[in-house]
Amino acid sequence: MTDPVMLFREAMAATFGPLDFMPTPDGEIHRFHVPGDKAGSRNGWYVLYLDGLPAGSFATWKTCEVHRWSSREPADHREAEQLRQRIEEARRWREAEQRRRWANAEERAACWWRDARPADPRHPYLIAKGVEPHGLRQRGGELLAPLVHAGRLVNLQRIACDGSKRFLFGGRVTGCYSPLGQIEAGAPLYVCEGWATAATLREETGAAVAAALNAGNLYAAGEQLRRRYPDNPLIVAGDDDRQTEAEGKGNPGKTSASRAAIALGCALVLPEWPADAPLHLSDFNDLRQLRRANA
Repeated sequence: MTDPVMLFREAMAATFGPLDFMPTPDGEIHRFHVPGDKAGSRNGWYVLYLDGLPAGSFATWKTCEVHRWSSREPADHREAEQLRQRIEEARRWREAEQRRRWANAEERAACWWRDARPADPRHPYLIAKGVEPHGLRQRGGELLAPLVHAGRLVNLQRIACDGSKRFLFGGRVTGCYSPLGQIEAGAPLYVCEGWATAATLREETGAAVAAALNAGNLYAAGEQLRRRYPDNPLIVAGDDDRQTEAEGKGNPGKTSASRAAIALGCALVLPEWPADAPLHLSDFNDLRQLRRANA
């Protein structure tokens, strides 16, 4: 009979890639390094039971999907109930741990935001993007973009001089957004991917803009905005990843924006490129920078 620990490990490896450890089947939560993640990080977790029906769960904090595994189907009602209880136990642990991680990041975000100074308009990232700070703050050489949820600061995006970006460890992202401009009753409200794109839209249209800060968050951020501001016409301003499309890898920016707009039942706008626009340009900030260069 095949060892259930090996079968569980194979199921994990099929999801995450090759693993350098053997799962511990003690019914306790264990964290592990997910292949491809930053060295030293432990963004994955698993729990494995061997008593009764061998079963377990595993996931990564980067996604909301929890993978459930059992060595076979339950043989009777007792085993089915045992499996259900263990799944529920893992779910409760994950939710409690998620709340703890969010709370820690929220506390850190509040401290950093409070102690940071207003962003220097001469910061290399702002100069490179040709935009104003729009309320960003600065901590050392990093710009801090606030992420809010239900009107409360919950996380920060840290923008380095070279444009690289990181969120606070463990902080909430899905359903959050970085707001630019005052939202007026009944006025159009844009939601887009990146902060520089949001700043560009704010400066070009005068409308309030929310930066979802990644394509996968467009719908969730838009849904929160729709609930909070139901009388404001929502507009999804998408990226247009023409380079990856030309390479046969799809157009993730355009696809995510289109799906979000359809699901939200709102308008969609995309950059209108001149015929000679280089393919690597993808968003509204790129478009404005191109126009400035050609003026």
